[in-house]
Amino acid sequence: MPPPPDAPSAAAARPRVPRFTPAEHRVHQATAALMAVCVLTAGCLYLPFLAELVGRRALMVTVHECSGVLLPVPLLLGLFSRALRADLTRLNRYGPHDRRWLRSALRRRGGRPAGKFNAGQKLYAAWIAGAVLVMLGTGLLMWSTLPQALGLVRAGTPVPLVWRTGATFVHDWLALAVILVIAGHVGKAYGDPESRRGMRTGWVDARWARREHPLWRPEDGERGERAEGQDPQGHQPRS
Repeated sequence: MPPPPDAPSAAAARPRVPRFTPAEHRVHQATAALMAVCVLTAGCLYLPFLAELVGRRALMVTVHECSGVLLPVPLLLGLFSRALRADLTRLNRYGPHDRRWLRSALRRRGGRPAGKFNAGQKLYAAWIAGAVLVMLGTGLLMWSTLPQALGLVRAGTPVPLVWRTGATFVHDWLALAVILVIAGHVGKAYGDPESRRGMRTGWVDARWARREHPLWRPEDGERGERAEGQDPQGHQPRS
């Protein structure tokens, strides 16, 4: 029997806790949009059927180059946010509980203690940040006029072929790896509606937070994680 219209739903009655700020949401949204443009324009440049369908290769090259150069900008602007800086610190901090989380994830059994970000999210953030920097560097090297502007080669001298060949090889294969990793990231996000809701609205269900991130204490702000290496009961994890 359905509840009366004026009765609040069970989901609405659950206590919720803050997870992300509007600034963090905007940084994530802008970065995701720029990455999507990079991937789509790359497909139009490398896949024949898309190239024939879209045409205008010169325009696709320009859009791809511009979106790639702008990719780090949202994060750099987001550094003005104290909350974002605090989360970047959390993402760059590893403890014994992260090793335990990884062992449990690989064995598909056992507890998975995590602070605000679990070990998988930390590894993903570190990998994608490094990959973007390498993609940016190799892309700029492929941009034939840039090495001359930076003084790497004399004006009027063509960029050495070995430079462009190496940069193209790394750029192309790393792009494929980035697409696969991002596909896995999106797949995991779609498998966890509460995590998506947290990024979209900034708030998550308190029971979800206790279950998925037991070492995280949002009510304590930036000090909202228990001592690294302790489980929710305060015991040291077994190796």
